[in-house]
Amino acid sequence: MSTPAPAAHATALTITLGDTPLLAGAALTLTPGRITAVTGPSGAGKTTLLRALVGSLPPGARVTAGSLTVLGHDILTLPPEELRRLRRHRLAFVGQDPGSGLNPRMRVDRLITETAVDRRGVCVPDLLRAVRLPVDEGLERRRTANLSGGQQRRVALARALARRPAILLLDEPTAGLDAALRDDIADLLRDLADCDAIAIALTSHDSDFVARCADDVLALRPARPVATPNTPATPPVPGQACVPAGTEPVIEVKALDARVGTGRTRRQVLAGLDLSLHPGTLTGITGPSGCGKTTLLRTLAGLHRPEAGSITLGGEPLAPSYRRRTRDQRRRIQLVPQNPLGALNPAHTVGATLTRPLRLHFARPADRCGTRVAELLTAVGLTPDHAARYPHELSGGQRQRISIARALAAEPDVLLCDEVTSALDADTADGIMELLRTLRTDQGLAVVLVSHDLPLVSAYADTVLRLTGAGEALQAQLHPVPSPVPN
Repeated sequence: MSTPAPAAHATALTITLGDTPLLAGAALTLTPGRITAVTGPSGAGKTTLLRALVGSLPPGARVTAGSLTVLGHDILTLPPEELRRLRRHRLAFVGQDPGSGLNPRMRVDRLITETAVDRRGVCVPDLLRAVRLPVDEGLERRRTANLSGGQQRRVALARALARRPAILLLDEPTAGLDAALRDDIADLLRDLADCDAIAIALTSHDSDFVARCADDVLALRPARPVATPNTPATPPVPGQACVPAGTEPVIEVKALDARVGTGRTRRQVLAGLDLSLHPGTLTGITGPSGCGKTTLLRTLAGLHRPEAGSITLGGEPLAPSYRRRTRDQRRRIQLVPQNPLGALNPAHTVGATLTRPLRLHFARPADRCGTRVAELLTAVGLTPDHAARYPHELSGGQRQRISIARALAAEPDVLLCDEVTSALDADTADGIMELLRTLRTDQGLAVVLVSHDLPLVSAYADTVLRLTGAGEALQAQLHPVPSPVPN
């Protein structure tokens, strides 16, 4: 059997943004019927390489060395009309934050059929089943705001498959998915490559996922030194937080009910939930995709109105709506979202993004915020130079760390983290968790972490709350909440 011609080929490809290298000397060959995994630490240029394959470099970026051919074309020099035609019919790209690329006004069925080769012949239920989404719960009639992050990611994948592409590019396709779904997606991609002869390239930090589905692995190295969080290199010691005397809960939740969706698709995800968050502790939230993990965080932050129940902050009743809370109450509870690209203003530099909470909550003049901005960037493993960059100039992992730094700028009592390590390599994820541990022990910060990474949750959490997806919650205390220190 003859070997099929490569669908894409890159040789010594180097891409820079001004004087900043984004990708250095990458060599890649994509072949129909094979899956290529691109790995490497955050900031190594994985997303930049995928974007180059669809002819969409960040504004101001340029190729300074090497060559890139996609489906017989020098894709970075194609005229705009030819490039649009190639993307429309033969290329499919699912980004790291797929929810930000889905039209919030369109229902799932319309989103999928919009890109189909034959709109009348496409079977939406079949595509939903292919990406392991339910077809008997009215999901195809929902809009993206009524989907979990994992469901949005799979809808974006179904949308990409509807066009029957020759090349499928996936940026962190399993971020935010539980282990069972990761295995399902790996098997699905394996079937697509084998049966439909699609050339697939994906980025991932998940070594088990890569081993399960990839034929070839390209390991990228950073084109520039990558800083690591400035935290002690000591193993995690859960339950050893230095908590002031009198460990009353900073947040207490009683009999919380919450629903998601509208009309016939409305369903209950939280029922009678009780939860206490103590200073200096980390509470892990786990459960299958769509079970209400993000809904719980958004309810605590005042962004999702509960059906019933009460929330107190420091013993004082907390209004269910963010708008009805005081400025100090808003400052004390900070949310780090799952998809930072959609939460960072693309028109603002990192420095401006971090300066805003400093001015809003502490009335610092703009010209006196520079030192604190540099401290925040260093604390999350970046350099002060990142203050001058825009979100599109950062990797997914770097954007996640900027999102954490913005939350820390408000000096909160409670930090709500939604899958903050899902798009990071193992070393960077450990660094972020060490950073959170330092904040807990030094500042008594209460942390809530939503994650599908059970080993990580078990290593760092004092309490684990497992949501079942049927409105129920099972709570396990891994380590005792510290007792009040006697006078």
